[in-house]
Amino acid sequence: MSPTSASNRPTDGNIPSDPPESAEVVTSTERAVTTITLNAVENRNALSSTLVAGLSAALTEAAADDAVRAVVLTHSGGTFCAGADLREALGRGLSPEEATAESASSMVGMMRSMLTMPKPVIVVANGHVRAGGFGLVGAADMAFVGPEATFALTEARLGLAPSIISVVLVPKMTPRSAGRYFLTGEKFDPATAERIGLVTQAASSDEELTDLVDEVLDGVRKASPQGLAASKALTTAAILDGFEELAARRAAESAALFASDDAREGMTAFLTKQRPSWDSSR
Repeated sequence: MSPTSASNRPTDGNIPSDPPESAEVVTSTERAVTTITLNAVENRNALSSTLVAGLSAALTEAAADDAVRAVVLTHSGGTFCAGADLREALGRGLSPEEATAESASSMVGMMRSMLTMPKPVIVVANGHVRAGGFGLVGAADMAFVGPEATFALTEARLGLAPSIISVVLVPKMTPRSAGRYFLTGEKFDPATAERIGLVTQAASSDEELTDLVDEVLDGVRKASPQGLAASKALTTAAILDGFEELAARRAAESAALFASDDAREGMTAFLTKQRPSWDSSR
């Protein structure tokens, strides 16, 4: 995961149109669908300890609520999720190693919750997706994105790798696309994200995005809870098989990368908006 690195949010009827400014995670339930809105707009919905706690609690509550048939995970502002908030963790007095370990554990926990929840989790994004945001998209059962969505896996440019999020990305992205975008850090658009399997469908307008989500939710509401749970289990079995062991290996890999000289230089360059010594692009 990389450190914290805009577009109106979808206006589906299940998504609060004006969530409280003070709440980093806003939830609402309507017609058997719980909508979870990442609402730390000024922090680009970075995964701070507060946001992670709120998101984890919302996922747990929705999973345990028999009246909830599906979960929509969306966002306020122009960024769906910018990744781990390492600045916030360091500001709480954690060492870089402790901050990295906490971030990795949080990411694994959120992906696990989304994968094992016995009801569909649907990401609706119309903004920038970076770093840990890819983990949320990859762990979702479906992902629909709007025309303002952008994507970039820039970890290699920082001396890092998309280690932990690769657990859910590699099974869903085409091998050639992972080989390209993991390595180059290029920014790509919604149509490309759909073509390479990262998202379910890209919409060309806000209105089309709303219609897509409404259509999907209408179908989910017609399904029985048992049918949804059993059907979802078929689609997540391959990822969950060996998930804990693979996630632990990737977390150890991530920690080693963060502790390296390359990562220290890359992070410093990122935070100071300088070029690291290895950048030979110009």
